[in-house]
Amino acid sequence: MKITLLCSDVKHPVNAYLRAWMDTLQGVHEVELGQRKSDLTGGEMLFLVSYSEIIDAKVRDMYLVTLVLHASDLPKGRGWSPHIWEIVNGAETITLSLLEAEDKVDSGRIWKKLDIPVPKNALWNEINHLLFEAEVEMINFAVENFGTASPSLQKATENASYYPKRTPADSRIDVNKSIAEQFDLIRVCDPNRFPAYFEHLGFRYTLKLEKTHEQ
Repeated sequence: MKITLLCSDVKHPVNAYLRAWMDTLQGVHEVELGQRKSDLTGGEMLFLVSYSEIIDAKVRDMYLVTLVLHASDLPKGRGWSPHIWEIVNGAETITLSLLEAEDKVDSGRIWKKLDIPVPKNALWNEINHLLFEAEVEMINFAVENFGTASPSLQKATENASYYPKRTPADSRIDVNKSIAEQFDLIRVCDPNRFPAYFEHLGFRYTLKLEKTHEQ
């Protein structure tokens, strides 16, 4: 079976997990990893993992099934970076949805959902690990159930909600609030890609949060 994984950013940390998964399938399936629609060559399964563009029907028709990994309890939390928004708002569990790609974003039939507990002290890299491990589990599920899965329609669309794309301004820390008040925001900020920052005395400062040892 020919399987393609598509991730927009070659520097995205999920790529290391995808490549490790690909190594486990050597000699079993033909698997390739790309970053652009133009990379696609067709096959049985296409997975969109942290991919930012809409894959239209013409492209989807190159595959028997095109699946999206989306970190929210759909139809709630459609849109961008849902697990980040939810953790910033206090969530202690995030839901990963495996769904079929459609022209309307995050609206396709659901193959599977998986709840992921997120400890209140987990930092961005630890959250990534929990999510990416779950995404690999979902990909395995899809491959193992290819041709036999029974996807279900999403719940009524009146229950849908949407998150906007995060911008650098969403990582801004308020110098007039305590660290405790803003800890959920600080801990989800990737210091390499989307660092937390604050402005004070005419300068901008970035924050890097690291866990050292227990109290």
